[in-house]
Amino acid sequence: MDQEELFAPPGEAWQQVSRKLVDLRRLVLLITVTLVAGGAGVVLGLIFGPAGVLPVVAAALIALVWGLWLIPRNWRAWGYAERLDDLLVTHGVMYRRLTVVPYGRMQFVDVASGPLERRYGLATVQLHTASPATDAKIPGLPAAEAARLRDRLSALGEAQAAGL
Repeated sequence: MDQEELFAPPGEAWQQVSRKLVDLRRLVLLITVTLVAGGAGVVLGLIFGPAGVLPVVAAALIALVWGLWLIPRNWRAWGYAERLDDLLVTHGVMYRRLTVVPYGRMQFVDVASGPLERRYGLATVQLHTASPATDAKIPGLPAAEAARLRDRLSALGEAQAAGL
């Protein structure tokens, strides 16, 4: 078995999260870098003069380029597969992770969508089980897919928990 099969078993119908998640995360990165660098630049500029701003600008550019390179890689790493008895969720670039959540162990399914996610038509589905180690989160789902997945997982969870 190779490393890819360890985190994405073959033969499954893997679903990828929305490409809009890349745009959303790029926007958040840009806002964060601008606010942090702007604040640090003002403070260092007042203390050290214009020469104090140059390291902040350089650090901000490095952080921005690095983040813009990582975001699409992170997006490609997210995936989920609905199987007969469980849900598989995989993510991570440097540290890969595969979470298998049996439907019968789910306690509830949470759907969240902040203001920026709603602007992009996205939502995050969070699965909660009795063990926090088997909780799983799927960000960047289109709102309709998040609603469908929520309803399906809730129904499967109730049906399989009743059989215990």
